[in-house]
Amino acid sequence: MGQGTSKSSSPSTQHVFASDTPVRFSQELIDALQASPETDSTRAKDLELHIQSRVNAELSRLEAEQARALRELEDQISATPDATTETSHTPSQPGVPNQSASKGGRDHGAKADGDKVRDLGRQSVQKEIEDLRQKLKQRKLREDIIGDKAVEKAKQDMVTCLRLNDRRPLDCYKEVEAFKMEVGRLEKDFLGRILQ
Repeated sequence: MGQGTSKSSSPSTQHVFASDTPVRFSQELIDALQASPETDSTRAKDLELHIQSRVNAELSRLEAEQARALRELEDQISATPDATTETSHTPSQPGVPNQSASKGGRDHGAKADGDKVRDLGRQSVQKEIEDLRQKLKQRKLREDIIGDKAVEKAKQDMVTCLRLNDRRPLDCYKEVEAFKMEVGRLEKDFLGRILQ
């Protein structure tokens, strides 16, 4: 059991299919196929090279298209001057009206809308900064921990006991428990302030 193979050990057999009508190839075709230096591997290499050249051509076309689109966008951006740069670089002459100040300008509505959006964004960022400053002032966690004398005393007592009993740290369980209680009280106070 287990010594025999599941397949018979007979040599592999070839299957030859005979057709009812004889198939005949011209001698020229047979000679051309036999004289051809092309093999399956060379055909596969040629196909791979052809695919790579098409992929490279497509990539270069896409890069050129992206570069063109980028140039167009840069031209559009440079063509529409910013309101701040226009007012600072435009010389004010008494005989020449300032188009950015006049309401009849073609891009005046778009610039005014852009300025409003920019101002709203600036205002919202300033408001968020102020809110964060207020929250930080309310918390003052570090100062509370440093300023709490009970926690400092419990910590100092625990450290002193552990240094004295460095070979027997379990003798300092009372000091450790006192420190844990003080820290727990401080955490409870902190959470109470935050959750309000």
